[in-house]
Amino acid sequence: MARRKFVPNRDLKLMDQAREVLRYHHYSYKTEQSYCNWIRRYLSFFQFRVHPSLQGEREVERFLSHLATEERVSASTQKQALNALVFLYDKVLNQKLGEFNPIRSTKTRRVPTVFSEDEVQRVLSHLSGTHQLMAQLLYGCGLRLMECVRLRVKDIDIDRGFLYVRDGKGGNDRAIPIPKRSIRSLQNQLEQVQLIHQADLREGYGEVFLPEGLDRKYPSAGKDYAWQYLFPSKKRAVDPRSGVTRRHHLLESGLQKAVKRAIQLAGISKKASCHTLRHSFATHLLEQGANIRTVQELMGHKDVKTTEIYTHVLSKRIDELVSPLDRL
Repeated sequence: MARRKFVPNRDLKLMDQAREVLRYHHYSYKTEQSYCNWIRRYLSFFQFRVHPSLQGEREVERFLSHLATEERVSASTQKQALNALVFLYDKVLNQKLGEFNPIRSTKTRRVPTVFSEDEVQRVLSHLSGTHQLMAQLLYGCGLRLMECVRLRVKDIDIDRGFLYVRDGKGGNDRAIPIPKRSIRSLQNQLEQVQLIHQADLREGYGEVFLPEGLDRKYPSAGKDYAWQYLFPSKKRAVDPRSGVTRRHHLLESGLQKAVKRAIQLAGISKKASCHTLRHSFATHLLEQGANIRTVQELMGHKDVKTTEIYTHVLSKRIDELVSPLDRL
C-alpha cells in the first residue's frame, strides 16, 4: 500500500508551507535554512511576480543557468539549489517537473590541502582546552567538523577505545579507534559534561535535542546523561523550532576560528581549515601503509574513488620520483 503524500496547510504562506514539509520529513535545521534560502532566491530572481505553482521547468532552468553563468557558483552549490527547487515542486507544491537541461557549473576535482606531521603538531600546540581536544579528534579520527561538534556522551566508549559517528554523511554509522593521546582529555571532558548536566537538572532544565522523533518515543531520554552533547555550549538557548530551552552543542564557528588562528600562529601559509586535519588523517594513514579500503571505512566514504584522491598527495610516493632534469 502506497504511503499517502503529506500535504501542507495551503492557508499558510509558501515559505511556512515549505518549513512544515521539511519538519514533517525530519530534515535537519541546517538543510531547512539552506532550502528556504534557495527558494527565496528563486522567487526573488523572478521578482516575486508569479507564484511558483504557475511556473515550471523552464523557469527552474533559467534560474540554474543564471547561477552557473552569471554568479559563477560551483557545481556543488548549483546542485544544492537544484535539490531545493525539486523539493519545492515535488514535496510542497505537489507538481512534477518535466525535463530541463540548465547550463552546468564546471565541476573541478582539486587535490586536497594536507599538513605534514610537523605542521599538525604546531597547529595543535597553538590550541588549548576544548578546542584542542576537538582538533585532536578531527585529525586523530578523521572526523568532519559537524560530526565532531555533534558527538554525544553515548558515542564515546573509553573501555573499548572506540568513538562512534552516528548518522554521518549519507546516514551511515561508523566506529573509529580513539587516539591514546586523547583518552585522558576525553575522560576529563566527560566529567565536565556530567557536572554541567547535573547543574542543569537542578535548575529544571537538562534536556537536549533528540533526532528523528525519539523525543516522542522516549519522552524522558532528552534528559539522560548518555544523550548529552560531548561538547555542550556554554549557555542554554531556546530551540528555534520547538521553543524549548535546551543546551545545544558548541557552535562550529568557534572551532573554525580557533583552528584558523592556530594555523596563522604556526606560520603555515597553506590555504587550510578544520577540514585539512581530516585530509591529513587519511593521507598520513596511507603513507604508513594502511589499506585504502580501511581508510575508506574510517573516513565514511561511500565510494573508494573519493578516498583515492589522497593518493595524489602521498609524500612518500612523490619523494621516490626522480626529475627528468636530474637524469641528464
